[in-house]
Amino acid sequence: MDQAYKLRNIVKAENQINISNAKVITITSGKGGVGKSNMAVNLAVHFRNMGKRVIIFDADFGLANVEVMFGTVPKYNLSKVLSGEMRIEDIITKGPMDIGFISGGSGIIGLNNLDKVQVDYLISNLSRLNELTDILIIDTGAGVSDNVLDFVLSSPEVLLVTTPEPSSLTDSYSLVKALYKSPDFIKNGTNVRLVANKVNSKEEAMQVYDKIKTVTDKFLNGDIKYLGMVPQDSALEKAVRSQKIVSIVNPGAKSSKAFLEIAGELLQEKITYRWGISQLFSSFINR
Repeated sequence: MDQAYKLRNIVKAENQINISNAKVITITSGKGGVGKSNMAVNLAVHFRNMGKRVIIFDADFGLANVEVMFGTVPKYNLSKVLSGEMRIEDIITKGPMDIGFISGGSGIIGLNNLDKVQVDYLISNLSRLNELTDILIIDTGAGVSDNVLDFVLSSPEVLLVTTPEPSSLTDSYSLVKALYKSPDFIKNGTNVRLVANKVNSKEEAMQVYDKIKTVTDKFLNGDIKYLGMVPQDSALEKAVRSQKIVSIVNPGAKSSKAFLEIAGELLQEKITYRWGISQLFSSFINR
């Protein structure tokens, strides 16, 4: 019995499972160092405190920010699923507060080079995440590489993290421009919202948002919404240096409260999502 035959049988069986769609949130940025992975892990903590099951998918190949903050090293990554050796639940690493973590690892590079059987097997595995989590957070790489853009284009809910630094604003606009100029972009099906990080006040956060929104409106006929802000906070900086999560070690910190507010906004808003987990990854792989 060959491997392809085994995979086809598994796909057939798993496709008969009735699943519901988990909420998918993709967090991205125009450049590195703006706090994207910090956003992912702190939101995950607050979602857990709200009673939600959470899994973070680390799609930032080459960096290990999430696992550093979790204080754990994944034993396996997505490549084990691509090879058919394991199922998706076998590669989930448990972090603090039982937050799940999936390392994309070298598997991210091979996602666009799969044959039909591998694609079907991977999608059927990823669809099982709907049974395992209420919220899937995708932490992309930074910038406008093909992998980053593909994840953003495939996502119904996109959080764009930026700071007041001119280079961050410029790179954020470059990412938004690449998104809107792509023929695969579904404007009415993608909710892009900005989070201003490392700001000194809400007024500065709105200035950051207005700068991005103005050029997006003028040159792209786009629609970027404001989600929230995270202030400059010595408690957050201390937690990062200690490779800790501020919302766990210092829940009363200004930044922790800001992350909580953003998490609450994300759960309160009623949005009709285009698709769930399996459809998202199917769109990514077949792009």
